[in-house]
Amino acid sequence: MKATYKGMPHALPTRLQQKLDGKFAKIAKLLDGRGEREARVIVTQERRMCCAEVTVQFYDHKLVGQGTDADLFNALWLALEKLDSQAVKHRAKWRATHRRQDEGVRRSTQAEAPAAAPARPSRQAREEATAKRIFRVNGDGRHKPMTLDEAMLEMDKNRDYLVYRDAEGQGLSVLVRRRDGHFDLIES
Repeated sequence: MKATYKGMPHALPTRLQQKLDGKFAKIAKLLDGRGEREARVIVTQERRMCCAEVTVQFYDHKLVGQGTDADLFNALWLALEKLDSQAVKHRAKWRATHRRQDEGVRRSTQAEAPAAAPARPSRQAREEATAKRIFRVNGDGRHKPMTLDEAMLEMDKNRDYLVYRDAEGQGLSVLVRRRDGHFDLIES
């Protein structure tokens, strides 16, 4: 990425300039798809504060990062951080929209093609299918508190456990069927 500076009161030390160049290189890795991008850096001073503005044209969007600090390097660094976050956001958005379109094209061509042999699922699809899933169930207040006798009646032959709110203590209780047919009660 080519950076042009305007309004710099003085040149930065080489060590700090190398850090800025490294940050520009990171942003360039995200944005430089078709040709090299140009970053315009404008530095102004208001009273004792340095204001830095970095502008990069990314396709049809202008990405602008602004930073203000008493130190020139910190102002430039803040502007580059904001520009970096914008670049990541726009790049992810661009990828998501273009990948979805590609998937739609693939699906339509697969639907039109004759099905000779069933396609073997990819490794990632198999891992997702076999992955353990967690279902979050929030207590919405629909279930009334129960006594232990009501919980025993509620538990049928198919259930191995029952979680209920205890009527006396208002705490959570778990009733578990053991292998020998007896029950364990866990109270909180």
